[in-house]
Amino acid sequence: MEIGTVPPAFSLAALAPTTLETAVIVGVSRPRRAVAGTGLDVFPIALNAKHFGGAVSEETAVEILDTFSALGGNLIDTADAYGEGRSEQIIGRWMQRRGNRDRLVIATKVGRSVANPGLSAAAITASVAASMRRLCTDRLDVLYLHVDDTEVPFEETLLAVDELIRREMVRTFGLSDHTGTRLLAARVACALLGVAPMTVLQNEYSLLHRSGYEGDLARVAEQQGLAVMPRFPLAGGLLLTAAAESRMRAHPPGDGRHSSDGVSFSRRTRRIRAVVGRIADELGVGPGTVALAWLLGRPGVVAPVVSVESAPQLFEVMSAPELRLTRHHLAELERVSR
Repeated sequence: MEIGTVPPAFSLAALAPTTLETAVIVGVSRPRRAVAGTGLDVFPIALNAKHFGGAVSEETAVEILDTFSALGGNLIDTADAYGEGRSEQIIGRWMQRRGNRDRLVIATKVGRSVANPGLSAAAITASVAASMRRLCTDRLDVLYLHVDDTEVPFEETLLAVDELIRREMVRTFGLSDHTGTRLLAARVACALLGVAPMTVLQNEYSLLHRSGYEGDLARVAEQQGLAVMPRFPLAGGLLLTAAAESRMRAHPPGDGRHSSDGVSFSRRTRRIRAVVGRIADELGVGPGTVALAWLLGRPGVVAPVVSVESAPQLFEVMSAPELRLTRHHLAELERVSR
């Protein structure tokens, strides 16, 4: 097969290279999805950089970033609190070396850093300036409010964000980890103030965790036409081949325990994993591909935010946009996960 061509039954898993050098020369035409009202087009899988500079070394992070970009990815998600800024620094240095800033969509979050906690106008302004310095950029494409700071009126927060948008330091913004009620309150405040409206939402959503989103949040997001960027779409790695197997070995059936990130090893979890695994075997893909393909078919979902520990894991997740689940598969997943 020539580089740049796509076989009839295209699967990145089938192209998974044995070396990173092979990974970065695989050229394929990849799908993009629009973030309504922003002019941004993103690959349907976003890369989460939460562990860069911590559990993931800078060397490994660079391999992940190179492979993600080579496979068509362009939306990178970080935060000023990730590694106390080290995640942003690694991404910034990588963009400088590669000279690829204009080809990327950079999303970061403010509100939880030690240096500038909360969502006061002063904290937001200082946090954004610091993030841009670490990222070596003159603008942020997406800014998330990383915490629901009830001590600060929405009006103050939204006016501060609007000022950054007017100054072209931020392109658009959204909320992360807010309730449907607070999401609606923020939307009403935006309208009353006449400021830039939010366009994106990031909350936990996966086959293992549906109820927290599929309710008030989903209704408000749909009414407002928000682009939904689910976090923990693979349930802390439980729906990704290598990470899942190592975690399940550490917690044998029936122990009722939780992983370090709070994911429950319950009977329901094991039933869902069994169905996802069987469907994956039928289709010749990894379970992460199936789980993400299901999520990409949910209303309003634009790009799940996926975290990986190594570059080769990207081949399982980046093939999800090409996978088409049958009605039978979707019914099975609905039955076992609802």
